[in-house]
Amino acid sequence: MKLNVGLLWQKLHLTRRGLLSLAQLVLKLRRELAKFYIWTIALYGAETWTLRAVDKKHLQSFEMWCRRRMEKISWTDHVKNEEVLLRVKEQRNTLHEISKRKANCMGHILRRNCLLQRVIEGKIQGGYT
Repeated sequence: MKLNVGLLWQKLHLTRRGLLSLAQLVLKLRRELAKFYIWTIALYGAETWTLRAVDKKHLQSFEMWCRRRMEKISWTDHVKNEEVLLRVKEQRNTLHEISKRKANCMGHILRRNCLLQRVIEGKIQGGYT
């Protein structure tokens, strides 16, 4: 899995002191802004990723980092992840979203009549010449 980390961190730099932690914005609006500005970049092309255990851990850590930023919770405050999720009224959904995208992509491929569909279904006659 290769994320465009530079582009992601540029976008996050704009939100670090801006959108996610503005006190004037209600929580629902901050959640929507994070969904549209951060998760669209972070999960771009996720349906093609092969996720290892370490990748899943990094994605979950990044998700919690964003949630903590929304609530202005420092890592030195020693607030548990479950408490943070209760405060932002959310659940962890990054890995679920990736699996949904993969299933959607696979369904799209299998509905088409193309070479990739036949390869996935194992209907290609192979052999050495």
